[in-house]
Amino acid sequence: MTAQLVDVVETSAQAAALDVPPLLVLDSVTDHLDARGIGTGPVRWERIGEGQSNVTFRIRRDDVDIVLRRGPRPPIPRSTHDMVREARIQTVLGGQGIAVPTIVDVCEDESVLGVPFYLMDFVPGTVVTDTRPAVLENPDQRRRFGEALIDQLAALHDVDVTVPAVAALGRPEGYLERQVALFSSLWEKNTRRSLPAVGRLGAWLEANRPDTQRHSVVHGDYRAGNAMIAAQAPVAVAAILDWEMSTLGDPLADLGYFLATYSDGRHPRTVMDLTPVTGQPGFPSRADLTARYRDLTGLDLTSLPWYQALALWKAAIFSEAIYTRWLAGEAPAAGDFTGTLEHGVPALLDAASEVAATLT
Repeated sequence: MTAQLVDVVETSAQAAALDVPPLLVLDSVTDHLDARGIGTGPVRWERIGEGQSNVTFRIRRDDVDIVLRRGPRPPIPRSTHDMVREARIQTVLGGQGIAVPTIVDVCEDESVLGVPFYLMDFVPGTVVTDTRPAVLENPDQRRRFGEALIDQLAALHDVDVTVPAVAALGRPEGYLERQVALFSSLWEKNTRRSLPAVGRLGAWLEANRPDTQRHSVVHGDYRAGNAMIAAQAPVAVAAILDWEMSTLGDPLADLGYFLATYSDGRHPRTVMDLTPVTGQPGFPSRADLTARYRDLTGLDLTSLPWYQALALWKAAIFSEAIYTRWLAGEAPAAGDFTGTLEHGVPALLDAASEVAATLT
């Protein structure tokens, strides 16, 4: 019998009685906030987003409005959900002028919620994915939305990686080589089927790996769905979110991934088209945004198709992991996304192969 998952309980005693630990224990959180002097009064909460890995809750008291972000329930490896590191990255980048939430507190004491977590200021605004908010009703604002996302990405890639606090965030040398090797190794561990295109593409990526032009901070999951925009015009990015995969590496890996997730109506859709609203009239195309990024950074984008193929290939591999866990009953369905992966993963591989063919 599958144990019932309860996300939030009032007391530690209720949490202890469950077979599977909850995500939020209100009396433990209240005690922690009181001990740190963070607000007064009862805790009110609501879950934010539909994340299947790290989880965020909006926490309000009489005089504070903050967000709690924690990793998933054990036993998922915590090395991929390091909340302490994610909070440190945002603190460092905030000091470099990047739009990130202000970190309020970091809790490494696992007796509170079972895993480390951190608290950050709540940033008002909206996240754009499949619904066009009122602030984007004007075509000029739609264009500005895409440009603002690219401007923020270029600003991130312009951060000085020789600053000691930034340099400590990762080891940029060999980033692309490690990415190809890591994801190649993950396929067999996370699939029940044979898709030869995975191996073929992995070999092609390694054989055609471009030289990195510049080392930069890499977000690792940069897309519209991880950017909070201000609710009123003019359109501006209020905060970039979800830094768990950030490190130092090749900036074009971020650009390739961003383009793979950005719909423009001019390219075949895949399950990684995570902002379908941008396929509507008035939003800039992928080509428009690519040109803007090139003008802002001065980088040579001749090899961009390689990075786009890398993004699609990686997406196929991590999507297959989600699909396999779902088939095994180890993960809940992520809306319509999970059920489409039987055919969606092969389609991602087809898209990666088509992009790769433009370089050969």
